[in-house]
Amino acid sequence: MTRIILFTALAVVLTLQTKAQQGLKAGDKAPVFTGVDQNGKTVTLKNALKAHRNVVLFFYRGQWCPYCNKHIKELQDSLNLLTEKDVYVIGVTPETKENIDKTIKKTSAGFCILQDKDDEIMKAYQVNFMMDEATFTKYKGYGINLEENNGNTRHTLPVPATYIIDRTGKIKYVHFDPNYQKRASVKLLLSKL
Repeated sequence: MTRIILFTALAVVLTLQTKAQQGLKAGDKAPVFTGVDQNGKTVTLKNALKAHRNVVLFFYRGQWCPYCNKHIKELQDSLNLLTEKDVYVIGVTPETKENIDKTIKKTSAGFCILQDKDDEIMKAYQVNFMMDEATFTKYKGYGINLEENNGNTRHTLPVPATYIIDRTGKIKYVHFDPNYQKRASVKLLLSKL
């Protein structure tokens, strides 16, 4: 409970930090990307769209975030509803492979999760932001060390945005909210497919 109260207080600070970031819009062409998933398999947006009608691409902050874990668990619990509509789900995170494994253990995620090692996918989708030093220090004081979690010293996190991308590579739907507590529900995603 204390951790949730902490995250609520920090949400206000991070919402102010991410005001300038807008994310891509519905109707935009989705930037192509390539990454390696948790199983060592190379995944490309282009190939995912060749094999599936839609891709649900979402960004999450890390295994330490209870809101991320809740969202991933909801996606996993309803994965069959998405796959029945020929959807391929891809999660993107700055966290290391070891921490992706922790996320999977906590959420039972069975879909593709990519480490955005150099923040390239986050930048392409305009969801990246740099945490200021004061907030980084606060997080560290609460036992959340982004440098250890992400394996770098950039202090970059994504706005936890979700995109639905259709077979033509066009973005059909965007959930972009700087308040990391708010996520696109599976019900909403299904209504937009």
